[in-house]
Amino acid sequence: MTSTPIAKPEAAALPVLGLLGAILSVQVGAAFAKGLFPVLGAEGTTMLRLAIGALMLAAVLRPWKIMPTRRGLPWLAAYGVTVSVMNLLFYAALERIPLGICVALEFTGPLFVATLGSRRLLDLVWVGLAVVGIVLLSPFADVNYGADVSRGLDPVGVLLALAAGGCWGLYIIFAQKAGAELGARTSAYGMAIAALVALPFGFTAAEPHLTDPNVMAGAVVVGLFSSALPFWLEMMVLARMPAKVYGMIVCLEPAGGALTGFLFLHESLSALQCAGIAAVIAAALGAAVTARAPVPSPG
Repeated sequence: MTSTPIAKPEAAALPVLGLLGAILSVQVGAAFAKGLFPVLGAEGTTMLRLAIGALMLAAVLRPWKIMPTRRGLPWLAAYGVTVSVMNLLFYAALERIPLGICVALEFTGPLFVATLGSRRLLDLVWVGLAVVGIVLLSPFADVNYGADVSRGLDPVGVLLALAAGGCWGLYIIFAQKAGAELGARTSAYGMAIAALVALPFGFTAAEPHLTDPNVMAGAVVVGLFSSALPFWLEMMVLARMPAKVYGMIVCLEPAGGALTGFLFLHESLSALQCAGIAAVIAAALGAAVTARAPVPSPG
């Protein structure tokens, strides 16, 4: 009889810590990005984040070693365009509403995709819980937004975050199609395409500051924390963690966004908005526990 080796507790904890680090890294990157909005605007920040992220991923992954085929190119193009639009919408929303709420609203996109077409009553429960969360994250509820006086959420910001969530849902579909051919290098190609798509929207705002070392240092930090570092951490984690555990931990992203917004941006949420974020997390967690596959993170 052969015995199965038992992993040491420290070894088992490392993938969990790595994934939590990736989640925190993305949210810290978003907080730094919000600090660049007064100078670069949402569009300029998005363009620089995608361009710098593309350069970092290209240096690490060397995507030119595997070239896309003519058959896979349409999926790769759709993937890259979706990444760009998703980030443009998310940063435009982040310019108007707190980080935690923005992440929670965006998270409803992949949740609905995960349960789309399902006939199970349980999946309808998760969708219903997510809808409750969206209602609680109402544009008309009061929020202490940074240094500003208490005011209701910007309805445009809420709609932009939900639209970004819809793009996240499309991202899941296109990433699976493109990734079947290119594997991990899909992200490097997709990020490069995304940067090119964002260029016309953000170059005018970013161009006067391209020689400013302070602004560019901030943009590098955003590219590192929002793209390169979390991608590297997730690559290390995915080979060592069961898919269901991965899906469950990723559901903590809205909470990470709320905590990061509170610590770095001084964004205090109302009790109802905290309840709304909790409802979205519970819905996503329930869907992840009962689903066959995890929800991929956005690139």
